[in-house]
Amino acid sequence: MRGFAGDQITHKVKIIPEEKYPFKILGDRTIQKKNIRYELEEAKRSKKIEYVLTIANLNKEKGRYFETIRLKTDSKIRPQIKIRVYGNILDRSPGGKK
Repeated sequence: MRGFAGDQITHKVKIIPEEKYPFKILGDRTIQKKNIRYELEEAKRSKKIEYVLTIANLNKEKGRYFETIRLKTDSKIRPQIKIRVYGNILDRSPGGKK
């Protein structure tokens, strides 16, 4: 996540199970959760299920951070999906220009 301090910074991630290896997301958690907020939604596309993870920056100051979102699945192949979130919050340049 990259943006300027004070701006609203959000990103969406789609998680689409492969037809050959279907899975469901059973739960989620982060270790720190002090720099981000997230929401996980299940959506249907045709007859398939996909997930939309919306991540929002909470950090209001210049700096960098790293957090990990862990999604628990019912898959024997991959029982956990890790999504790494890197934040780079910048100061505004002189004169208020981006």
